[in-house]
Amino acid sequence: MGQLIITEFITLDGVVDSPGGGPHPHAGWTFQHVAFDEAAYEIKDREQQEAAAMLMGRISYEEFAPVWPSMDEFTEYNAMPKYVVSSTLQNPQWHNTSVLGSLEEVAQLKETVDGSILVHGSATLAKGLAAAGLVDRYHLLVFPLLLGAGRRLFDDSTDTFRTLELVEHEAYSNGIVKTVYDVVR
Repeated sequence: MGQLIITEFITLDGVVDSPGGGPHPHAGWTFQHVAFDEAAYEIKDREQQEAAAMLMGRISYEEFAPVWPSMDEFTEYNAMPKYVVSSTLQNPQWHNTSVLGSLEEVAQLKETVDGSILVHGSATLAKGLAAAGLVDRYHLLVFPLLLGAGRRLFDDSTDTFRTLELVEHEAYSNGIVKTVYDVVR
């Protein structure tokens, strides 16, 4: 059975909106406002090596699909099966990508995948997955920034109570803190 992992760049106030680019007024906040420390991103390399599949929402798919296939640092992601949860996407162009029409199909996918299923970005999808009880783990790189506004990973749009167990953490010289939590069942 697959382990569903939400992996996010997140600000201290919980914003996950536009970390590398996008519509947010402070888009690109991950690299524009915090000094680079390679050690902080070790978990991203590890995720790519260990993942069996990638899951994303339509908006993240539309942001990643035109860019990631040409990036050498995403070779494993480009080769692995990718799934987009969408009711509007018809013909995904990114190699080895399938469309899932519901969270029920995600639950079925978890039953068939042997390994981790990573959810990058996709805040709306991540909230839906959490509300449906499908999330097994969170990988969070918490940036020492307050953006005040933007899409949040955790907000009051769902009434989801979960107990989490901290299984890994580390603080880096640039103020980023890695936290890895398992969802307690």
